Amino acid sequence: MPQLGETVAEGKVTKWFKSVGDKVAPGDNLFEIETDKTSMEVPATSSGTLTAIHFGVGEVAKVGAVVAVIAGSGAAAAPQAAAKSPAAATSSRLPPMTPMQATQAAPRSRTMPLDPWHEVKTPERNFGPAKLASGAMSTPLARRLAGEGGIDPSSVSGSGPHGRVIARDVEAALGGGARMSAAPSGSSAAQVKALYADVPYDEVPLDNMRRTIAKRLIEAKQTIPHFYLTADLDVDRLVAMREEANAAAPKDQNGQPAFKLSLNDFIIKAWASALQRVPAANAVWAEDRILRFLHSDIGVAVAIDNGLLTPVIRMAEAKSLTMISAEMNDLVTRARARKLKPNEYQGGASAISNLGMYGVREFSAIINPPHATIIAVGGARRQAVETEDGGVKFISQMSVTLSCDHRVVDGALGAQLLAAFKGFIEKPVTALV
Repeated sequence: MPQLGETVAEGKVTKWFKSVGDKVAPGDNLFEIETDKTSMEVPATSSGTLTAIHFGVGEVAKVGAVVAVIAGSGAAAAPQAAAKSPAAATSSRLPPMTPMQATQAAPRSRTMPLDPWHEVKTPERNFGPAKLASGAMSTPLARRLAGEGGIDPSSVSGSGPHGRVIARDVEAALGGGARMSAAPSGSSAAQVKALYADVPYDEVPLDNMRRTIAKRLIEAKQTIPHFYLTADLDVDRLVAMREEANAAAPKDQNGQPAFKLSLNDFIIKAWASALQRVPAANAVWAEDRILRFLHSDIGVAVAIDNGLLTPVIRMAEAKSLTMISAEMNDLVTRARARKLKPNEYQGGASAISNLGMYGVREFSAIINPPHATIIAVGGARRQAVETEDGGVKFISQMSVTLSCDHRVVDGALGAQLLAAFKGFIEKPVTALV
């Protein structure tokens, strides 16, 4: 099972192109896999005969697991016994050793035989990842002591460099009598189902995408100190510019326009320009440092079946509206078909979530780690506002909410970024020059 991105840990086999006994050449598609983000075909890297399939359609394999075996011409699917080595043959001709000599001469045996036909085994005594749920880091010894002592390492305050949890922190917690509760916090599936014993319902099993979304959103809300800034924008000029640009689009022989710009295309361009105007906010959190970027790589949330993806428009500040529109249309089409490559939805400096087309007026979005900002865009509406001379007029108004990671973006910096975005939206021509 190949590694498809740093955050991908497993994949589900959705289709086999070859059967056991088929001849295989390098580049032939073997099977199709589905991860939490995308689906793709996996080609063969060597020639031979497909002699074994370890994971059928619908089964999930961890990254690194042996999904199938390709053997060369006439080779067995898996060796039943190792051939006797020359050293073993030589030793059979030597005189027998005494028990003491055998004990001294015998090499140390492996605790687990090395079998090239099966995946590498994960150590059974695994005390968890170095990065804890709280966002802090921990040393291997600290995790082992916590595991053996029944302590949740994320509940321990670290005294090491950058708040790292070290052995003496765990020992101090052990001395204080801290222990993990026998049952995890929250309700189990059985407890929740018991509440609805007399209510008809359908159980929907979680797929990889929904599991990953749940895990990342919990991580984001628990580890990122969110704060929110909201502004109302006058989009009359933006709407007029969009209509004028679409009306001027050249048409082909069938009368179809060469492009059709959406409000979202203008929003992407304006957000990219705002990040260039306030470069200190064009950054992400990297645990012990902040990364600031020269270009505005903008992720755009796209709703798909059972979840969402965030394809990234690279260097959006340097692209024309027609380029952004064409690229966004292509990314949306392939995202909904789950055909995006990992490099097309990973990374980025910030993100946009637009629910205006669903009639949503205003909402707050959750930051996608390691981003430090995400802007939530509501729908345009007709709103009465007071004019400078004391009169009243109606304008097209749109509410946006900026979510900020306070570790990277302070209140004043976030306000500057939102003000820059407001300026580019209300005077859209300034984002194009």
